[in-house]
Amino acid sequence: MKKVHRTALGILLAAGLLGGSAHAADVTLGFSSVGLSFPFAAAIAKGFQDEAVKRGAKAVVLDAKADVQKQANDIDDLIGQKVNGLVIMPLDSVVAQGWVDRATAAGLPVVAVGSQIGDPKKRAIRDVYPKLTALTTQDEVAAGNAAGQVALDLMPKDHLAKIAIIEGAAGFAEVAQRTDGFKQALDKAGAKYEIVASQPGDWTAEKGEAACQNILAAHPDVDIFYNQADDMVVGCARAVRSAGSQAKLIGVGGSKLAVAAIKAGQVDGTVCYKPEALGALAFDTLYDNVTGKTHHKAEFLSYPTPGVTKANIDACVGQW
Repeated sequence: MKKVHRTALGILLAAGLLGGSAHAADVTLGFSSVGLSFPFAAAIAKGFQDEAVKRGAKAVVLDAKADVQKQANDIDDLIGQKVNGLVIMPLDSVVAQGWVDRATAAGLPVVAVGSQIGDPKKRAIRDVYPKLTALTTQDEVAAGNAAGQVALDLMPKDHLAKIAIIEGAAGFAEVAQRTDGFKQALDKAGAKYEIVASQPGDWTAEKGEAACQNILAAHPDVDIFYNQADDMVVGCARAVRSAGSQAKLIGVGGSKLAVAAIKAGQVDGTVCYKPEALGALAFDTLYDNVTGKTHHKAEFLSYPTPGVTKANIDACVGQW
């Protein structure tokens, strides 16, 4: 899920007066969230805010409520508040490119978190939009690959595996990236499989459940559901149990609910993310640039995202 976007750097930065000697109490950083009702996005915001408290700086977090136009307005509001820097978790990676352009034109350093800026069909995830200070996120292709590695161990040995994908929501770069990485892992291993269906679950348990119900009605013999987020895999698990299906279930995110479901044998695997750590990384990266401690330019900053199953689930401590 996604977050902070635009804000204004203000006269101090433009005049070169806010440098390495700046006091933490004088620094205000803005964060534009895709929606605090999304647990993953809320965890990123918590990591951002907690780090601000630790550093003694001010944090302004605005909730776009999954509305692209509201996020655009939020970014304009942050710029108007003359924050010293901006973090954005974009609802739409393509539209967000214009937001970054506006913020940087106002003199603000911008860090993207949780999702890239720019058209993911034209820009690889590590090819960071040049106007960004940094992109702090998971390597979504690598995460999809990790999910694919989990799937390889769950695939039937006696027939062509039938796989269904429950995608996130339109506009999010990670939808295609998580699918690409997943398929790459299967293809590299020479797996015999067919993608029998692919439907959006919009990141929520309810819509994930509905998507899995629809797919099971048309393809009751699905072997594996690859859900691109753990909220959706929890919902999908309900649909699978209700239908009496034996389909295996894979998620992405390492949520507390998914970790518990894996321990209970209701979900088979996930990819372990740490959204609070990601929010803290975004804050630190922006703060250190604003205060002159470091100077990043279009850098890709990430952390490991291993696949986990019941055998090693204790290695994944849910942060959301």
